[in-house]
Amino acid sequence: MRRRRQSHEDLHNRERWLISYADFITLLFAFFVVMYSVSSINEGKYKVLSETMSGVFNAPQRSFQPVEVGDQPRRADSAPADQVIPPPVAEAPRHPDMDEQGRVEALRAMSDRLALEFDALIHQGVVSLETSDQWLELNLPDSLLFSSGDAEPHYDAFEVVAKIARVLRGHDNAIKVEGFTDNQPIKTPRFPSNWELSAARAAALVRMLVREGIEPERMAAVGYGQYQPVARNDTEEGRRRNRRVVLLISRDASIRGTMR
Repeated sequence: MRRRRQSHEDLHNRERWLISYADFITLLFAFFVVMYSVSSINEGKYKVLSETMSGVFNAPQRSFQPVEVGDQPRRADSAPADQVIPPPVAEAPRHPDMDEQGRVEALRAMSDRLALEFDALIHQGVVSLETSDQWLELNLPDSLLFSSGDAEPHYDAFEVVAKIARVLRGHDNAIKVEGFTDNQPIKTPRFPSNWELSAARAAALVRMLVREGIEPERMAAVGYGQYQPVARNDTEEGRRRNRRVVLLISRDASIRGTMR
């Protein structure tokens, strides 16, 4: 009896195991390649990593008393014996109950200090300073503080205000800042008239003094516009003298009780 010849399809089905075997060998080869690459250490990178970790774990402690999460920091009960506590910064004494004569003397002392601060400008006739038993008057030209027709202080104004604040800081004397202009009309979106310009300049100076540490409750800003001239407005020199900001430092402490 003749054997039946195997069909081509039967032969193909019997050899399918070769495909699975080849896939397994390929995966096994890839596995050993990966294992070999992982086991090969880059000595340079290993050294950098080692030094970094050593620096982290051997770094000096930054806090003498580490605070754990949820705990409140402990306050030292007393300062160490060898710790030197610096003395507080000296400040001019406040004397709300000072008698009248004492306040007059304090006002004159402030006048002397302002005279020293503005010595050069006073001798040049740029700044004027007058003192009485009631008031100290510091007259500043507008050009020393502001640009023409503007109420934004320019660069030089900050040094001027810093000098004034050094003298006034630490006292309780009332301070009135007055703004004045000449009679040249102004009409801009920001300043419809000289009233607004003079008041804005006075307020700008008050704001600068507050930034220098002067208590705002001691001060008031007033704008007089063109209506309180000290010279004629028909000359350039007269108009220059009329454009000014005046600081009035009162002998007394109450700003609303000071009238002039």
